[in-house]
Amino acid sequence: MKPIPSEEDRQWERVLFHEQPDSEFTLRVMEKLDAISIDKKEQGNSIGAQIKLPGKRMKRAAVSAAALLLLVGGAWFAWEWVQQQPAARSTINAVNPPLPDIPVPDEFRINNLVNDYKRLQPLGLVVNPNIRIEDQGYTLQIEEVLVDRSRIVLTLQGSVPDGSGPIDITPDPSRIHITDEKGESVVSEVEVNIQSWKYRQFVFQLHDDVPDRIVVRGELNHLNVGNVYDAKSRTYTDETAYVDWSFQFGIDLAKAKTYAVQKAMNESYVTPEGLRLQMKQLLQTPTGTRLDLDISLNDKLLAKVGEGWENQVEILYHLEIPATQEYRIFNGSRSGARKAKYSLRDTTGLSGNGGVLKLSEMWDPEFVTLGAGPIRFVLDGYTLPVKDEQSLAIDLDRIREQPAKFEQSGDELVLSDYGYGHVRVSGNQPISVFDDKGDLILEGSGSFWQKEAQADHWVAVDEHGEQYPVEIAGTSTASEYGGKFVSANLKYVIRGFSQNKGTKLTLKRTLETHDYQDVDWEVELPSSEHLPWLNQ
Repeated sequence: MKPIPSEEDRQWERVLFHEQPDSEFTLRVMEKLDAISIDKKEQGNSIGAQIKLPGKRMKRAAVSAAALLLLVGGAWFAWEWVQQQPAARSTINAVNPPLPDIPVPDEFRINNLVNDYKRLQPLGLVVNPNIRIEDQGYTLQIEEVLVDRSRIVLTLQGSVPDGSGPIDITPDPSRIHITDEKGESVVSEVEVNIQSWKYRQFVFQLHDDVPDRIVVRGELNHLNVGNVYDAKSRTYTDETAYVDWSFQFGIDLAKAKTYAVQKAMNESYVTPEGLRLQMKQLLQTPTGTRLDLDISLNDKLLAKVGEGWENQVEILYHLEIPATQEYRIFNGSRSGARKAKYSLRDTTGLSGNGGVLKLSEMWDPEFVTLGAGPIRFVLDGYTLPVKDEQSLAIDLDRIREQPAKFEQSGDELVLSDYGYGHVRVSGNQPISVFDDKGDLILEGSGSFWQKEAQADHWVAVDEHGEQYPVEIAGTSTASEYGGKFVSANLKYVIRGFSQNKGTKLTLKRTLETHDYQDVDWEVELPSSEHLPWLNQ
């Protein structure tokens, strides 16, 4: 999970995205972009490539680029203004009330939980169970727990028997139970991998219906102590300890439930390929906004996806908040993409390869202002683990006059020159020695969602059906554009394809995942003029 940007990142974002052209300007730019492609040529290189802007996502990126061009002349002034005049500047995310200046315990200074603590503590939503258990010298402490209607953050701290310092404890999270008073589970664990050398944190998302009072029970007895250094043998050993760290305490959720705005939704959309999205609810608490969706696939699409699709599907979207001029892109694992504060994939509704995947995404108030509205959710696409093979016919006699163009799953490639030689790929940097007796080297440019063009999925086939391995090399400083990587100096080395093999061949590329962008869905999320915790 990508960490939330630093304060410096936020300041740059405020300058470049909040102080942006008005909506009329943006609309005019986007209209102009409808029929525009970018012509990129490398000076001193015979390769010329047209890299088109695929759909809304790239148009939005271009709008940001246009805004950046308008701002770049005054960028240094803007940066100085941000640094030197904090009291006078307008802020994009400080539409939220200022946070209280209160001390924050160390355990909440990891994973950017400082602001969460400051929001919840004045509301009485920080619970102190005062748990301290010692067994065989190993000590467990649970001092404070963050609670709201959406989630519970439980922090464990352990120390070693000799008291020399903290221990990197890794207890089994399945041995922590959060239930109602009858013993029925009321949470799902969120896999956020929050861990430091001193603390281990678990985040649990509360179900739709929760009682006023819940019980937290731990049956921890197996500790992976980790590498322990033996001074005599000068070696590290992986140690395991068995202790009795059983604990139990209650939490009153009545107040947390009053400090929340929960609105049911029934908006749905089916993509042309057969993926169904259905919004279930929007939940706002003092620590963020959570959107719950159901994802399912029709039979035709289910027959194409790989096993475990529920763990690999990515929903690509952005949020627009006109009132605060916020524009937030959440594009999964894309380069530079912002992640949700946390995500939860609940697979309990799946049966076999079908059924419903429940997805929850929570957005931090630092990036999506609480109570701002309306918020427009715009679907940009999605990714599924579907094998997709496409091919590109190459005619060396015509390639310089009529470049070969290839498009697949949002990736684009243009091959416009060739030669023969010996190429050694070192860290993706081609070291070339041109020699008529060497391998065929196809040269071109392209834009890809991955930093590299997945060379292991490429193969070349000659006119007689013989296959040749393909290696891809190019500049390691490929520029990032709108979440994609643009390379202007690509070399496709066809190993074993020499001059006597002919002038025609076919490049084949097989992807294990497929990007779908043929979507058209925008939803105005419900907003609330009154947030119950603001008057406290």
